[in-house]
Amino acid sequence: MKLIIAIVQDDDAGDVLDVLTEGGFRVTKLATTGGFLKSGNTTLMIGVEEENVKKVLDMIEETCRVRQQVVTSPSPIAGSTGVYVPYPVEVEVGGATIFVVDVDQFIKI
Repeated sequence: MKLIIAIVQDDDAGDVLDVLTEGGFRVTKLATTGGFLKSGNTTLMIGVEEENVKKVLDMIEETCRVRQQVVTSPSPIAGSTGVYVPYPVEVEVGGATIFVVDVDQFIKI
């Protein structure tokens, strides 16, 4: 048994949940927040048999696409203490960060 932990952007979460549940996989959804952009993410936990890991990873990859987004990042004004001016920065968002973990014991109650 494997546990797949997938961290996806909130914009992609609904589509990923639909695809996975339609594929017959059970998913636990957790609301999380990213540290870099401080924006909402969704962490999905999916327990699967080893032979289904690739199928689930492919489904997530097809659904979560990387895209560019402009965010405002504060940067300090030179010579001024504590004064920040918003500065637009283009960053890559979307996609997924995925961990696949071996599960030695699985107990279903």
